[in-house]
Amino acid sequence: MSVRITGIGIVSAIGLNVAENLFSLENGKSGISPIQYLAQKGDYLVGEVKCSNDELVNRLGVTSLPISRTSLLGLAAAKEAWGENKHSSKLRTGIISATSVGGMDQTEHFYRDYLDQNNPDFQVLKCHDSGNTTERIAAELGISGYINTLSTACSSGANAIMLGARLIEQGKLDRVLVGGTDALTQFTLNGFRSLMIYDDQWCRPFDESRSGLNLGEGAAFLLLENEKSVEFSGNEILCCLSGWANAADAYHQTASSPDGKGATLAIQNAIEVSGLSALDISYVNAHGTGTKNNDLSESVALLNIFGDNCPDFSSTKPFTGHTLAAAGAIEAVFSVLAIQNGIIFPNLNYNHAIAETGLVPITEFQSDQPVTSVLSNSFGFGGNNSSLVFSVNNS
Repeated sequence: MSVRITGIGIVSAIGLNVAENLFSLENGKSGISPIQYLAQKGDYLVGEVKCSNDELVNRLGVTSLPISRTSLLGLAAAKEAWGENKHSSKLRTGIISATSVGGMDQTEHFYRDYLDQNNPDFQVLKCHDSGNTTERIAAELGISGYINTLSTACSSGANAIMLGARLIEQGKLDRVLVGGTDALTQFTLNGFRSLMIYDDQWCRPFDESRSGLNLGEGAAFLLLENEKSVEFSGNEILCCLSGWANAADAYHQTASSPDGKGATLAIQNAIEVSGLSALDISYVNAHGTGTKNNDLSESVALLNIFGDNCPDFSSTKPFTGHTLAAAGAIEAVFSVLAIQNGIIFPNLNYNHAIAETGLVPITEFQSDQPVTSVLSNSFGFGGNNSSLVFSVNNS
C-alpha cells in the first residue's frame, strides 16, 4: 500500500519555504556559515535558519508566549505543509513531530538568567519538554485527533514519517502531518564537539578527507493522506511513500557498525516493503554526515544492497548542516522535490572517493532526470537506522 503525499513544508538554512530551498539546491547555494543567532558565538560553522525568533513570531502571527525556537521552526514548516486544508469530523487527523532538543534553546536562556540572577522567567521552563513542541504546533493548526512526539536521535524525523504511514495503512488515521524540528543549542554544539566529530571546516560527505559534520537547524513536514482523505480534500498527489523500515543493530552508543549491518537491513526492508527492486531506485538521498564512521558504514551498506549497480547518490547536508531530528523530514521533502522535478542534488565539497569503497557521489546538479523512486536514509545514535522509499504516483 502506498501512502499519498499531498503537502510539503520546510524551513532550513537554505530557505524559509519550499521554493527557497529548491532554488538553493538548484544553484548550489549552501547555508553553512559562522554562528549569527545562537548565543554561543565563535568561528563554528553551522546551518542556521536566517531568521531571528522575533522575526519568526511576527511572520507566523504567534501571540501566546513564551515559545521555543524549535516550535517556531516546526510551526513554519507545518503551516506550509498543511496549506489550505480544512478540518472535518469525517476525517481522523493527526500530527506526529520529531525532535531531539525540544525547547532546550529557551531553557539555556533561562539557565543563564538564573545563574546571573537576571529575573529568570520560570514560564520558559514549560517549553522545555519535547512534547510541548508538538502540542504547540497542533494547537496553532487546530489538530487534536492524534498527537505524538518521537525522539530517536538523528533518525527521529524519518521514524515520525514511518509511524504516520503505518497508522494510515492500519486504518487508524485518514491523514496525518508528519515531520521533525530542531533548533541549534549550545548543548548539541558542545556535545558533538566533545565527541570529536565536529568539523571546523565545511563538511565533506563521502570524501576521503572527511573529518566531521556541521550542525544545522530547521524543520520539515509532509501531509500524508489515504484515498478517502484525498477524495474529500481534492489535493494533488505529489508522490507516494511506498516503502519504510527501521533496524537497530545496537553496535555502539554513538558509532555505526563498520559492516553497515543495521543500515543494510533498513534499506533492504524498505525496498522490499515498497514492492520495488534495488534496480528500480533512481536516486539515494544519503544520510552522509561527513564523519569518518558514518560515511564508511553507509557506503558499505550501499554496496551490500546495490553491488556494482549503485544508483546516483548524494548527501545534502553540506547545504543544510546536520539538522538532527529534523534531518529525515528535511531530506524527505528533498526526495519529493527530486521526483516532482526530475532532479538530483549535488554532493558539495567532494574530491576523492573513500578508499575502502570507491563510491563516487553525484557532484553536479542534474536536471531532466527520470527520477521515479528515491531512497532516503536516516541513521541515529544507538544503531537506530531508518530508510524511506518515495515513488511516483501510479494511481
